[in-house]
Amino acid sequence: MTPSQTPDPDPDPHETPGRARGGGVPPGETPPPESGLSGTGPRDTTYNPPKGWAKAPMALIIGVTLLIAAFFLVYAIILLL
Repeated sequence: MTPSQTPDPDPDPHETPGRARGGGVPPGETPPPESGLSGTGPRDTTYNPPKGWAKAPMALIIGVTLLIAAFFLVYAIILLL
């Protein structure tokens, strides 16, 4: 391509299609607007779970941990005998 055939990187604004007078864009040239960030805010109602929900899972985790520790303690005692 010769320099005269390459597209101009900075076209004349008066000859650019899709431009209205005054630099605006005529209706129909742009896609419809999206909802933007209006739906990403915090919810009106806050969810506050009850405070005692973690007692049972915590007791289960501690129980299983103690059971495994007791198993290895008994295993070590048996190996020493």
